[in-house]
This record gives sequence, structure tokens and C-alpha cells, in this order.
Amino acid sequence: MPQIHLDEETVARLDSLRQEDEDYDELVTELINIYEAEELTLFHGGDEV
Repeated sequence: MPQIHLDEETVARLDSLRQEDEDYDELVTELINIYEAEELTLFHGGDEV
């Protein structure tokens, strides 16, 4: 697993999004899933005319 280094502002923003005992891996996975779902929605949304 690659390691990344985040600045304090980014960590604070992630902390504000965390729910209860959710760890960073779960949070980042959820954010990626949301991003991918929105990207697919935007991509396919323009196909139907």
C-alpha cells in the first residue's frame, strides 16, 4: 500500500468528514466511490437526447 503525506488542512478536512470510529481508509474509499458514481452519472447523462 502506498503511503501519502497530507498537510494539516487536508487532515482537518478529512477529520470533519469522518463519522464516529470510521478510519481514513473507509473514508477515502467512500469518497472515491462517490466521485466515480458522479463521474458516471455525468458521463451517461449527456448520452440520452
